Amino acid sequence: MAQKRITVAIDGHSSCGKSTMAKALAKRIGYAYIDTGAMYRAVTLYCLELGMIDGDKVNKPRLRRHMPKIEITFKVNEEGKSDTWLNGRNVEKEIRGMEVSNKVSLVSAIGFVRKAMVAQQQAMGRNKGIVMDGRDIGTVVFPDAELKVFVTASAQVRAERRFKELQSKGDTTTTFEEVLANVEERDRIDSTRKESPLRQADDALLLDNSSLSIEQQDEWLYNEFLKRVK
Repeated sequence: MAQKRITVAIDGHSSCGKSTMAKALAKRIGYAYIDTGAMYRAVTLYCLELGMIDGDKVNKPRLRRHMPKIEITFKVNEEGKSDTWLNGRNVEKEIRGMEVSNKVSLVSAIGFVRKAMVAQQQAMGRNKGIVMDGRDIGTVVFPDAELKVFVTASAQVRAERRFKELQSKGDTTTTFEEVLANVEERDRIDSTRKESPLRQADDALLLDNSSLSIEQQDEWLYNEFLKRVK
């Protein structure tokens, strides 16, 4: 008897390791992985490149007109990892920088942007067999997902992880204080926005991974997955 295919929805705060554990699980169980945060980052990069963001203001009328022109896809690279492509261009590196990190919460709070991205995400997961991570997967995109997890960790721990990641990618200009401020500000914006605010779904499992290793959280998630496909 074939194992049933389910939808795995992983939500949580920024820089808490959602994507790392989601990617690991998807690879282990042979599911597709969708990084919804990368989709909002790609839209943010598009806005920055076309001068649609001035300080903390986004030119919403102009962005609304451009939304039909924004095509976001994911392609597996030579290392077996998923890269984000924006209108036929690999933007994986650009969307992870601090310039995009500092503005992505502004763009992702816009109602028509969220509606467009949610529609794409739901289309990607129509046939199940996916692991998707973001801010509103278990509450808005797939409220009927069989496995929902809400991941968190202290702001200090998350900033340390993000800072180390930036350093490993060659960023020598961003300070730890800047990263911590960015994490805290994104928490505030994500949790208080009007459109799909970040919150734990009523039926989601809470995972605080502040003191867990990557291997420990991966095993925990895999075991929870197994419980739902038996």
